[in-house]
Amino acid sequence: MQDKLKIRQIKVDSKEYYEELKLRDEVLRKPLKLSLFDENLDSEKYDFHIGVFLNNLLVGVLILTPLNNSEIKMRQVAIHESFRGKGIGTKLVIYAEEYAKNLGCKIIILNSRKTAVEFYEKLGYTKVSEEFIEVTIPHYKMQKMIG
Repeated sequence: MQDKLKIRQIKVDSKEYYEELKLRDEVLRKPLKLSLFDENLDSEKYDFHIGVFLNNLLVGVLILTPLNNSEIKMRQVAIHESFRGKGIGTKLVIYAEEYAKNLGCKIIILNSRKTAVEFYEKLGYTKVSEEFIEVTIPHYKMQKMIG
């Protein structure tokens, strides 16, 4: 799998961006009986979209949203159900951390679904909030110093 795995930026309004939207909707919204397409996505053109491709098939994605000169927010992390548990999410997050470091960022913050907290803790993220509800389910704010 390694030699066929590619991680790279996705351009907004490209064919791959529309594949990204479908994947995010399928993984992050449909299970909650919500639709990503009901949300205003206009500001996404200012974000960094990073995709994981396996044989040119988009299998994972995340978005980095700059907050200021030193902080960036990781959001909308989604791995296709068939490709979970294979280390792809870990590779994607590590790539995103390097990407953020290269932008000069020192801290990555994210809102983790309660079910994903353990995944992020293994990668060095720590909880910095009490539990809260976002998109109808429990989340925690987490962060990691990268710089």
